[in-house]
Amino acid sequence: MTPAINLLKKSKYDFTVVEFEHDKNNMNFAKEAAQKLGIAEAIVFKTLLVDVDGKLHVAVTPCTNQVDLKRFAQCAGGKKATMADPKIAERTTGYLVGGISPFAQKKRLPTLLHVTAATEEKIYVSAGKRGVEVVIAPSILVELCSAKYAEF
Repeated sequence: MTPAINLLKKSKYDFTVVEFEHDKNNMNFAKEAAQKLGIAEAIVFKTLLVDVDGKLHVAVTPCTNQVDLKRFAQCAGGKKATMADPKIAERTTGYLVGGISPFAQKKRLPTLLHVTAATEEKIYVSAGKRGVEVVIAPSILVELCSAKYAEF
């Protein structure tokens, strides 16, 4: 059980946990999930940490997307964005890279969910451990993470 799954269990929302055998040599975690679960990559979302003007933010985006850092900074109300150092991301969230969940992070951070999620009934996001995903309605992620939709 991960903090993310525990939080979701305590909530009143529906979700499903799915697992797959993670290949420790595969560093493309979200695309690996899509492949091993036999689902479209467009509904598997990766959770990334982005530093915007010295403040960490969470980006939740389809695994097929590359975050446009300039656009992300604008969406977050800042000027400049860079990807967060992986060690800082792990320390801040309490999760290992490749298993960072948008839910139940050690420190609550501003969260932006890519607008494409709004068109999906369900999306897959990390459950807080490599090889474990939760299937959830995007609106639940928005509510539980106080996330905002953005196009970045």
